[in-house]
Amino acid sequence: MVAQKSEERHIICELRCESVNRERVRELILMFVEPARMEEGCIYYDLHQKIDDPNTFFILDGWTNQDAVDAHAANPHVAEVMKDLGPLLTFGPSITLNKRVSD
Repeated sequence: MVAQKSEERHIICELRCESVNRERVRELILMFVEPARMEEGCIYYDLHQKIDDPNTFFILDGWTNQDAVDAHAANPHVAEVMKDLGPLLTFGPSITLNKRVSD
């Protein structure tokens, strides 16, 4: 069965930290990337850093449908990384869930 583009879910996740923790935060967020890319339903999963505010990171990820998003959120690896990452954040994770409306 071919997934409908309208079923895709695209996420913008914003995370911020203090300068002193920036490199450690970057390392921890990067720990999400490869495992997520291996998950069923992952279309893409990328980490970005804001140019004019390097303490702000964005994870941009796309999934084939809401079930794939839910499975990713429930992945024990996510909770494991968040144990160390959460206390270092000054903001976030702030998650914006989007659907595709263009072809």
